[in-house]
Parts: sequence; C-alpha cells; structure tokens
Amino acid sequence: MFAACEAHIETEPETIFVGQDRAGHWLVQASGGWMEGRFISLAAAMRFARSERGTLPASCIRLKDTPMEASVSFAPVQPWERAVPKAAKPDAPRVGSPA
Repeated sequence: MFAACEAHIETEPETIFVGQDRAGHWLVQASGGWMEGRFISLAAAMRFARSERGTLPASCIRLKDTPMEASVSFAPVQPWERAVPKAAKPDAPRVGSPA
C-alpha cells in the first residue's frame, strides 16, 4: 500500500519505516539510521514520512506490523545532562551571541 519505489535506480532505495513501539507511540525511521521521529498518531507519522519521501525520490514507505525499537532515547533530559548542539559551521556565531 505504501511501498511505491522507483524501479530504475543504481543503488538500494532508502526505506522509511512507520510503526509503533511497545508503548504505542508511532515511530518513523529511515533504514540508513539518519532519521527518526515519534508521533502521537498514524496520520501524523505518515504525513512526516511522506514529506521525507519527497526529498528522497527513490525511497519507499513501509508499514511495520511488529513493534519497532527507538534508536534515540525519548526520555526527558536530566538536569545534569547537556543537550547536543545543532550542527553548524565552526565559525558561525551562535544565536543570541554578539557577532
């Protein structure tokens, strides 16, 4: 149903998996491990998967019927933990800092 792929490509197409984890959250994961998201509904997960598929013309969306495992922890950040900063050019000024 959601497995439309282009047939004439030289490399394996990226697969975007949509399914639920054991807690019932909807997950979207790319087969290459470069993308993951958690959603409250199948509709929201499918909207995201379709939008990501638009950037990867040779990709497939596959609905999983077995529980998926999140590769990213969705636990709240603890006070002693630091969030990972977004990737930026090393010489780029940080938001809110003087240029």
